[in-house]
Amino acid sequence: MRTAALIMAGALVLPLVFLGGGCSKNEKTNTPTPDDESPSPDEEETTEVTDGRPNQAPDQYTVELDTTKGPILIEVHRDWSPHGADRFYELVRNGYYNDVAFFRVVDGFMAQVGINGDPALNAKWREDRIPDDPVKGSNTPGTVSFATSGPNSRTTQFFINLVDNSRLDGMGFSPFGKVKDMTTVEALYAGYGEGAPRGRGPSQALLQSQGNAYLKDNFPKLDYIKSAKITE
Repeated sequence: MRTAALIMAGALVLPLVFLGGGCSKNEKTNTPTPDDESPSPDEEETTEVTDGRPNQAPDQYTVELDTTKGPILIEVHRDWSPHGADRFYELVRNGYYNDVAFFRVVDGFMAQVGINGDPALNAKWREDRIPDDPVKGSNTPGTVSFATSGPNSRTTQFFINLVDNSRLDGMGFSPFGKVKDMTTVEALYAGYGEGAPRGRGPSQALLQSQGNAYLKDNFPKLDYIKSAKITE
């Protein structure tokens, strides 16, 4: 199994699940997962979880990601993961994913994206967590799930499964959509591999604090979402 980091989201200092000076249960077992390096919410932070958002998503909708490698169409099903589908809908409509890098693309694992290049905007959304959804589907190739750093900690980072990652199902990663055609996803630049400190790729902590300037200077080959929109 690859020594990829977990799929964390947020303040991921280690690919998705590290940060805040501690290790996630996944890291302890050396199981790569999509992590959000934001510190896992403690009991006090958990009160900030947002529920019953005003902008509920349609039962089904499609998002087009216009990337530097071409279009990626994601068909979202709200019944798979209601809170996840609502958050994705909200972020796309607010333009959050414009000019956002696929900062962690690991062959044989997944492609992770969702840290905005503006540190101030990113910091705002990192504090707006959503409740967990039951895992109704499986992280099979092409499915899309939010990264997490622990219970009720999903914010903005999501990943596209490149292979069968059904082992993530039991860790709480709840798919909310699926890519219609994986051709563009499979072409995303993966040369940097796993993120720092386990690999040669970007540090989520530095990306969080310095934004896209950090990526442009140190990881010029990364692919980006140029813009995202709801198409139907």
